[in-house]
Amino acid sequence: MSFLGGAEPQFDPADAFVPEHIPTPGAFLADHDVLDGREHVALHRTVADAFEEYGVYDATFGYNLARLNRDPRHTDAGFRYAAEGDDPATLRAEFTPTTAFCPQAEPLAVGAFRALDAVDTHGYDLIRVRVDASLDGSDAVNERLAKMETGEGEPEPSEGSGLAGAGGAPSDRGDSPADPGAPF
Repeated sequence: MSFLGGAEPQFDPADAFVPEHIPTPGAFLADHDVLDGREHVALHRTVADAFEEYGVYDATFGYNLARLNRDPRHTDAGFRYAAEGDDPATLRAEFTPTTAFCPQAEPLAVGAFRALDAVDTHGYDLIRVRVDASLDGSDAVNERLAKMETGEGEPEPSEGSGLAGAGGAPSDRGDSPADPGAPF
């Protein structure tokens, strides 16, 4: 049974490259050496291990985010990878969320960056993660990811993302001690 109830879909095998079940490489991967076939599968296995180690899970589906590439219900969502054309020691990873308004896209992309940046088993010196332009607000999310990759610190979530900074969002119940309008 799936996390949301009902029958679990028949996922693609972990060792299979099924191009019709993964997103088409987007603009971030254009003009770079996109990984296909065995190269994609080998790297994606490493990505899945990093996501498992660092807890990069899709809360909606209740699974390791890397499994999205193997989910036949979402054939245009998941990760694609490329070695940077001018610097093959740089990995470019592009995340395409399941919908244009995916509320988890930014924290998932940030989590993916952090997990991949924390491990060295992928064999790349530099990691660059971006979300596909199909996401509403992708420019702001990608600006945050670019700042993280250059080490400019941990900028706050993008404006309008609905996500809290490091301290968490005040609740909408009005129970924050700093909220003068709190009912108690």
